[in-house]
Amino acid sequence: MQSATTSHDAHHTGGHGGGLIAMSVGAIGVVYGDIGTSPLYAFREAMHAIGAHPDTGVALPEVLGILSLFLWSMFLIVTLKYVTVLLRIDNRGEGGTLALMALARSVIYRNTIGFLFLGMAGAALFYGDSIITPAMSVLSAVEGMNVVVEGFEPYVVPLTLLIIVVLFFFQYKGTAQVSKLFGPIMLVWFGALGIMGGSHIMDDPRVIAAINPYHAAYFVVTHGKTAFITLGAIFLRITGAEAIYADLGHFGRKPIQLAWLWYIFPCLALNYLGQGAMVLHDPSTLDSPFFKMVGESLQLPLVLLACCATVIASQAVITGAYSLTRQAVNLGLLPRMKIMHTSDKHSGQIYLPQVNYLLMCGAIVLVLLFKSSSGLAAVYGISVAGALCVDAIMGFFVVWQIRDWKFLKTLAVFGVFLALDLLFLGSNLLKLMQGGWVPLMIATMLMVLMTTWIQGTFILSSRARKREIKVEKFIGEYKTRYPDLQRVKGSAFFLAGDPNHTPAALLQNIRHNKILHENNIILSVKIEPFPHVAEEDRALVTHLNEEFSVVVLRFGFKDSPDVQEELLKMNRAQNNGIDFEWEDTSLFLSRRSIKAHPKYGMSIWQDIIYIWLSKHSAEPTDFYKLPVGRVIEIGRHVMI
Repeated sequence: MQSATTSHDAHHTGGHGGGLIAMSVGAIGVVYGDIGTSPLYAFREAMHAIGAHPDTGVALPEVLGILSLFLWSMFLIVTLKYVTVLLRIDNRGEGGTLALMALARSVIYRNTIGFLFLGMAGAALFYGDSIITPAMSVLSAVEGMNVVVEGFEPYVVPLTLLIIVVLFFFQYKGTAQVSKLFGPIMLVWFGALGIMGGSHIMDDPRVIAAINPYHAAYFVVTHGKTAFITLGAIFLRITGAEAIYADLGHFGRKPIQLAWLWYIFPCLALNYLGQGAMVLHDPSTLDSPFFKMVGESLQLPLVLLACCATVIASQAVITGAYSLTRQAVNLGLLPRMKIMHTSDKHSGQIYLPQVNYLLMCGAIVLVLLFKSSSGLAAVYGISVAGALCVDAIMGFFVVWQIRDWKFLKTLAVFGVFLALDLLFLGSNLLKLMQGGWVPLMIATMLMVLMTTWIQGTFILSSRARKREIKVEKFIGEYKTRYPDLQRVKGSAFFLAGDPNHTPAALLQNIRHNKILHENNIILSVKIEPFPHVAEEDRALVTHLNEEFSVVVLRFGFKDSPDVQEELLKMNRAQNNGIDFEWEDTSLFLSRRSIKAHPKYGMSIWQDIIYIWLSKHSAEPTDFYKLPVGRVIEIGRHVMI
């Protein structure tokens, strides 16, 4: 059981020496892009939440309280929860909500429906974050032009929309080349944050006292309801924390930890302390404290750098949404979707047109609805806080079951994490009517789609299985049951959802065409509850008799199923008893025409959704990469 959380190679732990440094720089560019753009708006929104105004000035206890909450929220949630604890709970080197869900369901045999629901909820909330992040980040960066150019405000929204459209439009080209610049650019960005903050701390050195958690506690106790409301703005400081765990498989634990502890955290802390010292010294900077940290000559370069940083942060969540969708499809949570690979060298470089345009439309709508980063601030926190709660709950059960931690120790540690997450979630829920309903609506719609797809697929499979014949029974009877079958040369593959049952395409071919190939293979594709399957373990072959065999191709939920390539590899290997001439081979699929059952099954509205999703799902030939010229489809009607 312990091995389920052990990384298999140096990639997962980050390697050594120069490789570790290079991976750490890469992590800075991708993992921390979202959390790294928070200084653009987090401190400003927190000060606005307590009613601070340039004309009335700010009080030292309030600034110290907010800064202390910033620092300690980063320490407790980012450093302890994610960087220290959750990064050690990997599913064969991979992280993220669905990887954690798959791990939890594989090691815990009770209440697995509950973990499935949590995984879907976490995934749905991440999609909301993937829509909000580009809108919020790019908008907050473009707003910096208001500081540089007087009267620029009417152009903020149009320019933001232009950047967002261009960002999504070029996704189909992939990020293999431009992503090489992500790390160096964000390295410069975080360095600039640290230098800017450090240069202003001496404006009022008293802000250094915010390191003492007493000031955070004092602020919460003395400000009561106001402090609770302010927590929603303070939470903006840690948006993007969930990406730390989600990107574990791309960079490994050590590079992510090294980047945070020795570079990201210090730079962010310096920047926030600098912003606090500056507004204490000059309250007139409260309207845009970040961009006013530099002189007029440097404000335009800072805006341009901020735009680059926000585009990179947006790119990270967009790529994350593609990866999450592939995982969800492979785990059976969503219908098949068209997946395009944008790199010949990296399987993780993918592009999903449907997801891309849905995210783009969502981001555009948010910008048009809220028109400012302050307006969007009310939207931002709920989806991230909800995702953090999901990670804490599933993390508790996984650590309790597969680590050596005692129940009380696990409860104590994750109880603190969950209490903090719930506190932030509750504070963000206060903004429900100011826009907080948006991520909840997005998550609810996606949950409905996923539950409907799962339920409909289960009903469809159950009803089909009742009509299907067990393979063993078919093998024992087909020669006597169909004595007049004509044998034809060549090989035939029959795709089957369940390799234990005879494929409908095989039965229909025999009944209607009265023929049988010399070599018949029942082919099934199985997605395992772990991220990757090694090539040597991918194909499982069972020979039933001289005419029939069963081949099960196994893929991890982060793999891209390429059935044609795997079959060609098997044929070249010639060590598994599967031998066929590709030119004389046909692949038979059963195409289902789904009709709603008037009395049984799901509700009418769910039937409509399921049938619509089925019609618009990717073709099996595209999804499994089958040779179109060799595929024969046999149709049949199925009631759901």
